[in-house]
Order: sequence, then C-alpha cells, then structure tokens
Amino acid sequence: MNKEVQSIIKSLNTVLNDQPWFGKSVYELLEEAGKLDVYKKPSKYSHSLIELLYHMITWAEFTLASLRKAKKHEIDFIENLDWREIDTTKHNWGKGIHEFKSANQSIISFLETQQDDLLNEIVEFRQYNMRFLLNGLIQHHIYHTGQIVYLAKLLK
Repeated sequence: MNKEVQSIIKSLNTVLNDQPWFGKSVYELLEEAGKLDVYKKPSKYSHSLIELLYHMITWAEFTLASLRKAKKHEIDFIENLDWREIDTTKHNWGKGIHEFKSANQSIISFLETQQDDLLNEIVEFRQYNMRFLLNGLIQHHIYHTGQIVYLAKLLK
C-alpha cells in the first residue's frame, strides 16, 4: 500500500504546480521572480535570487540522491554545492528553473513506484527517516520561495 506516499506526492505537486493554501505555486512564483535581476543582492549580507534558487536545487538533488541510496561521495558532492559560488556564465535563471523542475519531477516519479514502508527507512548518513526528509523538502521549498518573493519585492 502507498497511501501515505501518494499523500506526499500530492502535497509536493500542490506546492509546486497547483493552488497551495498560501497562494500561487512555487513554480509560478519562481517564474515571476525570474523577470528581475536575479544576480542582485539587496545588501552584502543577503543572498541573491539565483543563490536561493540554486540552494533549493541542491536540497532537491540531495533528496533524490537519498531516495536512490546514493553513495557517500555522491551525497558529499551534492552537499558541497550548497550555497555555491554563482558563475554568471554557468548559472542562469532559466537553467536553474529547469534543474529545479527536473529534480522535483524525478523525486515524484521515483515515489510513484514506492510503498509506504519506504517512509520509515533511515536516510543514509543521517539520523532521520525518509518521511521527515520528504516533508522537510516541501517545507524547504515553501520557506525559500517565501524568501525569493520577499527579495523580489525589494528589488522592484
């Protein structure tokens, strides 16, 4: 049975592409933010829109790698990309959105083949289970999308 897995898929899809309780979907809000100067920082102590997007990509890719039971060196590689140095010749909003959507779609596709017992499995190299990881990813997406929306308003 995969009733709980289906619930997580539905929650992730709702937050990403549908009509979540908090307003517009993450994808819609990210598309709107991409119309601004995504590299600009409002202060030397804050992140740019693109830094926030690539941070979100890192943790979606971490989640996917964890679901696929990646090896330690693969997980370490992904984690080392967190808050990466943004290179304007390699990192752009369109490419970032594509990577973010691809990672999330891969997570959903993986979950569609799983049973609820997956959720009780401990994430490799961590002290929590897959349920905590997946629900945390959804919360992470909402949290950082909120930051992106707020930063976008400051940049207008």
